[in-house]
Amino acid sequence: MEEGTPESSEGLPSVMCSVAMCVLFSFSLARAKSLNGFRSLCQVAMSVNDIVTIGAKPLFFLDYYGTSKLDVDVAEKVMKGIEDGCRQAFIPLLGGETTEMPGFYAEGEYDLSGSAMGIVKKDKLIDGTTIVEGDVLIVLEKSGLSLSDQLPRNDGITTTLGEALMAPTVIYVNQVLEIISKGGVKGIAHITGGGFTDNIPRVFPSGLGAKIFTGSWEVPPIFKWLQQARTYDLRDSPVGNIADEEMRRTFNMGIGMVLVVSRESADGIIEDPHGSNRAYRIGEVIQGEGVHYV
Repeated sequence: MEEGTPESSEGLPSVMCSVAMCVLFSFSLARAKSLNGFRSLCQVAMSVNDIVTIGAKPLFFLDYYGTSKLDVDVAEKVMKGIEDGCRQAFIPLLGGETTEMPGFYAEGEYDLSGSAMGIVKKDKLIDGTTIVEGDVLIVLEKSGLSLSDQLPRNDGITTTLGEALMAPTVIYVNQVLEIISKGGVKGIAHITGGGFTDNIPRVFPSGLGAKIFTGSWEVPPIFKWLQQARTYDLRDSPVGNIADEEMRRTFNMGIGMVLVVSRESADGIIEDPHGSNRAYRIGEVIQGEGVHYV
């Protein structure tokens, strides 16, 4: 994330921030399932969700689409995904670049990248420096992971493995900004690569860690299936029974955002409905670095 400090319209110093995201994952699955729009929506979601973690409001999005030969049908699906993501985040798609490079990309392949820009007043910047022992960890729920085995969802409805794997990333922007406006938010962690174990400590000052109550939320069935499934690696050796520690280090386990808030504001945030993603308490800040599960 890059930052700058221009003057706001009121003459107060503001912080400009930007996030760049290159989407190279899930290409084969997206093509096979005709879900090209999924990739582009997730690209927007990952960018704006990162921006909001410092309390910034996203302003706009820019995209880049590169391919060997433009397939209009695929490009339309990609652009629709970007537009859907921007609409959910209430930002415009300000511009972008589309390029054809024969011989550089294999036939039918494409690269997708983009960046979002945001702004926050400097005195409203959320950087975790005020976090203290006893502060509360509140989470915003997320759907499963973001091929024809039937899997149950938390609501009891069955879904295919492909659908569960390709569930779009939730865009938390408006919900998080509303919570921030109420006061008491000291740090925010967007749970992506690295799962709980690597992401939560990034927002803490030195010497502090997290105590997580493992039974405080319902882990989506897709993660339970992944942990217990008996599959085979490249050497045809059976693998499975993944340790809890490895699951928590790799996946978000159904949690998309973690907010570190003061103890005084925690109950009000949990009890007041904020959008469609349920908020609830999963832990607290403790002395000693790292994430401890109890």
